[in-house]
Amino acid sequence: MSDFAIRKITVQIEDILHEGGPIAETPAQRGAIYAICANPFAGRYQEDLIPAMEALKPLALLLTDRLVAAMGGRDGIDAYGKGAIVGENGESEHGAIWHVAGGYGMRERLGECRAIVPSTMKVGHMGSTLDIPLGHLNAAYVRSRFDVITVACEDGPRAGEVLFALAMARGGRVHSRMGGLELHQVKGEDGLR
Repeated sequence: MSDFAIRKITVQIEDILHEGGPIAETPAQRGAIYAICANPFAGRYQEDLIPAMEALKPLALLLTDRLVAAMGGRDGIDAYGKGAIVGENGESEHGAIWHVAGGYGMRERLGECRAIVPSTMKVGHMGSTLDIPLGHLNAAYVRSRFDVITVACEDGPRAGEVLFALAMARGGRVHSRMGGLELHQVKGEDGLR
């Protein structure tokens, strides 16, 4: 991880009580955490980026542990997502290296997770926002868990930096009523249903 020296880590937690409808008995919760790191590939072309995915696994575990703790523990977390914003002098592939590491960290700590980890990345400037998609841990077709959490860093990512983010949720959209696969119908066999 030394090539990806961390400048700062930020955690955000949202408890959603309502969105114009009745107040939920149990608020939905969304959380995100990101690290602003040095980008060792900024300003140059590197043919082989695959070793960087392995190098980022300790960061993914650290961020996962901190986010789970900030959300009050593992119990009930049932959705996840990840993303990256690459600063100036970087390229989108420098964000793509987070796909394996970020997913690994959450799967390692959250336990059985069969569904793909929704992901997004982009090249951006300081203060850019990133909408991180969320999806159910074991069944991608659970519509109530189709959601998003937005992260932004006012002073990053700077040129030569990258923002690596993880997101989790406990409960679906607070007033979900779009039908589809319901939680009690999840089989968790193939990551879809």
